[in-house]
Amino acid sequence: MTSVAEKLQRKAPRKPSTKQVRLRLVYVDFWSVVKLSFLFAICVGIVQVVVVVLLWVVLNSFGIFQLINDTLSPILTETFNVVDILPLNQVILFAIIVAVLNIVVGTALGAIAAVLYNLAARITGGLLVGFQNT
Repeated sequence: MTSVAEKLQRKAPRKPSTKQVRLRLVYVDFWSVVKLSFLFAICVGIVQVVVVVLLWVVLNSFGIFQLINDTLSPILTETFNVVDILPLNQVILFAIIVAVLNIVVGTALGAIAAVLYNLAARITGGLLVGFQNT
């Protein structure tokens, strides 16, 4: 059972100075994937919290919250204030809670992806990867 890529590789002229190695990835270690997905999810969570804080600070410094207050005050009440409803500490707490949930979900998805790849690799024979020594 040969693929089109293997046929083209046989037809391509080879350089004598380079050596090509074709390996098949047939197994991914479950715990390695879980650890890597956990670390990746932690990095994404930290970035998420920092972006939310920076976004809140930028919106506050540009006066966007004041524009929202001026727009909604005649409609709702005279004492409406966005900063009172969404203070920075509550926004940070909400961003941290969402980041923790994303860490849990991201780690679980990494584990599921490892199991699914290992099952698919048993059926299909794995992923063919080519390396070249230059």
